[in-house]
Amino acid sequence: MEGHCDERGTNEYNIALGEHRARAAMNYLIAHGIAAGRMTTFSYGEERPFCAERTEACWALNRRAHFLVKPATLTR
Repeated sequence: MEGHCDERGTNEYNIALGEHRARAAMNYLIAHGIAAGRMTTFSYGEERPFCAERTEACWALNRRAHFLVKPATLTR
């Protein structure tokens, strides 16, 4: 689970906020039956913006959490 922020705020604040966002999204999935051990969190802060414009609409798009699905590892 990745946490992202807009460019406003200090780097330290945005890293912490991104982590909070990622954990909140992960907790939502846990509450809906996804095993916690199948997920990890990481905060990118403002480092990977979805939108580069300096507008409120763009900043709103950058304040997000999303997840990546990795293929299962086969064990034999």
